[in-house]
Amino acid sequence: MNNRRQFLQAIAALSGLSLAGCGWRLGNVKSTTISTRSDQLYLFTWTQYSDQKLLEAFTTQTGIKVLVDIYDSNEVMLAKLAAGGGSAYSTIYPSDYMVQRMQADGLLREIDHDRLIGLNNLFPEFQNPSYDPNNRHSIPFNWGTTGFIYDSAQLPDAPEDWEYLWQNQERLNRRITLLNDVREVMGAVLRMLGYSYNSQNENQLKQAYQKLVELKPAIASFDTDAWQNQLLAGDLTLAMCYSADAIRITQENPRFKYIIPRSGSSLWTDTMVIPQTAPNLDGAYAWINFMLQPEVAASISQRLSLATPNIAGFEQLPKDIQNNPSWFPPEEILKNCERIQPVGDFEEIYERYWTELTIS
Repeated sequence: MNNRRQFLQAIAALSGLSLAGCGWRLGNVKSTTISTRSDQLYLFTWTQYSDQKLLEAFTTQTGIKVLVDIYDSNEVMLAKLAAGGGSAYSTIYPSDYMVQRMQADGLLREIDHDRLIGLNNLFPEFQNPSYDPNNRHSIPFNWGTTGFIYDSAQLPDAPEDWEYLWQNQERLNRRITLLNDVREVMGAVLRMLGYSYNSQNENQLKQAYQKLVELKPAIASFDTDAWQNQLLAGDLTLAMCYSADAIRITQENPRFKYIIPRSGSSLWTDTMVIPQTAPNLDGAYAWINFMLQPEVAASISQRLSLATPNIAGFEQLPKDIQNNPSWFPPEEILKNCERIQPVGDFEEIYERYWTELTIS
């Protein structure tokens, strides 16, 4: 939804979770001639989403061994697939806008809902999302927002909007990072200027670029992961980030705070899809069914600081998580947020400005 994700070594909650007793089953598995190794399932996913306890629990129930490759942005994932390097994967985790692009490019299988168990566990808005009506090609895994994490000990006056960076540029000099993501960074500035995250107006995009050129001397780096250790070490004061990463850090040290900019930000969903070249369809459906289980969804949400789209899993979360506005923002905040949408050939213009900004 764009690398989001610092690898976490274990989900402690899952170590005590008995999946054998939670009613999970492989479901409507059908034989297929496509699978060359029915006992192996290859996932292509974000760094944070691979977890040994989770993989072992799935293997215990199904006998299917899971092997994981990771990527740090949707574009890196797509490039690998386009180059023919994705034929081993049976399940991939693209963000919402990338689902649209992959579907348009004919890369995704239509999901057979008759083979799914637990689709009705999702919140209603995730059963018919705008980026993939009726979940024809994807199943939501988690969702979140983009915003700022900041050190409240150094910034007692909390930032409220994107413009804070420009207003406090001297104070924040070389102590801020922005995401290494063209659509997120350009989109945020477009939103600050009163435009859409998904603008296809080159004059508007040029205005956003010029604002970023003004700010660039104060930016320590364009980074999606390394900022986390730098912030904890005191080398940064503020970082643009994804909510899941921010929540984890705020739990580790409450002096760090996360805010969603007042003028609006991006709202993203990461999903599970089955590529056209999937060699193990049975395993792919088994994995998706496994992830739709409320117990699994709740454990992943709690331990990985992710907002689950699974209402049955949400209801199993502690009240302090359910009521945490960083985890599950109220509607008055979400109404100002936008999903990133594919912009077709206009993507080249985004990339041209991004290259000029980051390379020069």
